[in-house]
Amino acid sequence: MNVFCKILAAAAVLSASAIVAQAEQVKVGVAAEPYPPFSFLDASGKWVGWEIEIIGAICAEAKLDCVITPVAWDGIIPSLTSKKIDVIMSSMSITEKRKKTIDFSDKYYSDNGYTIAGPKGVAMGPTPEGLKGRILGIQVSTNAEVYASKHFKDSLAEMKTYQTQDEANQDLIAGRIDAILASPLTIDQFMKTDQAKACCEVKGKVASDPEIFAPGAGAGLRKGDTALKEKINAAIKGIRGNGKYAEITKKYFDFDIYGD
Repeated sequence: MNVFCKILAAAAVLSASAIVAQAEQVKVGVAAEPYPPFSFLDASGKWVGWEIEIIGAICAEAKLDCVITPVAWDGIIPSLTSKKIDVIMSSMSITEKRKKTIDFSDKYYSDNGYTIAGPKGVAMGPTPEGLKGRILGIQVSTNAEVYASKHFKDSLAEMKTYQTQDEANQDLIAGRIDAILASPLTIDQFMKTDQAKACCEVKGKVASDPEIFAPGAGAGLRKGDTALKEKINAAIKGIRGNGKYAEITKKYFDFDIYGD
């Protein structure tokens, strides 16, 4: 190889290295607690689920090198603002309260309203009167907790909070609490389990509260991170348009959870 060829080869290697070095790696924060069918660990310890696949599709569409980064739910916003992660994609509702601290992408699914589930044959309803004297289980730091604190707290014997929804579900199955409050999608997945079918039933959907109900779940971003926000918004629109979103959703749901 002559000197000129060697120079060209070296330049090509340096150029390729520079491209790799410049690839935008994005740490995508997801709740470390399983939240099926959105995100959970398979038998091999790999994160899987609807939301994990949607993250993969969004990152591929936006040409981002994304790394799934599990974080405890109650510390996920501080992890974003302190730059331990770059974006939150963990079924986080877009709320005015959260928007004071972080920014959001466009929604990538809707999950409006909350549902009550409780033991079979026990009379109760999704109202303050219907839950009077009951122990209600709720996942901490969620909009469901905000809703229950506003509408049910004075009627309840106790409002018991949990780090994960699964812990609340298990306490309901065991009879340690009287009811759970969560999103309709979450309750629907819980009610498909054999344990839930044996013990429990849906008691109804709570009354609407426009101040609390969010327009949907979006990717949480640091204030001012407009470039990443624009890429994610374009990618959400892209996978909705090219059929990838529908392809993934059909694996987990029998309806389009994007909403209107």
